[in-house]
Amino acid sequence: MIRLAANLTMLFQDLPFLDRIDAAAAAGFKAIECVEPYVAPEDEIVSRMKRLGLEFALFNTPPGDWAAGDRGTGANPARQDEFIAGIDTALRYALATGTKVVHVMAGKITADADRAVWTATLVDNVRHAADTFAPHGITAVLEPINTRDIPGYFYSTTAQVLEVIDAAGRSNVKLLYDIYHMQIMEGDLARTIERLLPRIGHIQLADNPGRHEPGTGEINYPWLLAHIDRLGYAGWIGCEYAPLGDTFAGLGWTTPYLD
Repeated sequence: MIRLAANLTMLFQDLPFLDRIDAAAAAGFKAIECVEPYVAPEDEIVSRMKRLGLEFALFNTPPGDWAAGDRGTGANPARQDEFIAGIDTALRYALATGTKVVHVMAGKITADADRAVWTATLVDNVRHAADTFAPHGITAVLEPINTRDIPGYFYSTTAQVLEVIDAAGRSNVKLLYDIYHMQIMEGDLARTIERLLPRIGHIQLADNPGRHEPGTGEINYPWLLAHIDRLGYAGWIGCEYAPLGDTFAGLGWTTPYLD
């Protein structure tokens, strides 16, 4: 069964963050996800979730200064203290909301950086995150991001991420497979997802080009989602796309998957 989670960072952007939780429930979603839940107190998020009967599928570790261009700190040797503090914050929110999957953001690598040093830092930080999360049944996921949307992000392919996961050597570290990013970078979606399914901890979607809702681009989502369902994927699929217009007006594609 395909289970969709509304990404509150991308959807319902005409509403304040907390009101997007209500909008997601009104649209028929049973789960939510976002980049930064830290924009609201965890008790206020939990209150709305409980009232509406929603689950929190995933959120990211603190990304740093998003407005200044930060997209995480996990690989940066100069920001390890900040990263470790961010893991403590992420754990607090995960425990409050019942979230079982947290995206550990690697961040952007600088042009003059020693990649080997940054990789070693990231591996150490991923181990720390995984060890912090493990007693609570939380999985850390790592995501390759396409080179167009976030130039300089630490990794852009599934192979690069799997190298870090293997080096970290923790069973609760998995791949976040974003269909939109991987259509741009790798293609061959159906066979890639089938091959990597045992290592995938979360899936996200958007169509390409444009990163809009399914049905607006080149990806055959009715077929692909049916394929993912046939493979037995049981996790949430985050709807991390920028609606072409009003979010509610563009949700027709979800009819087969939402009650």
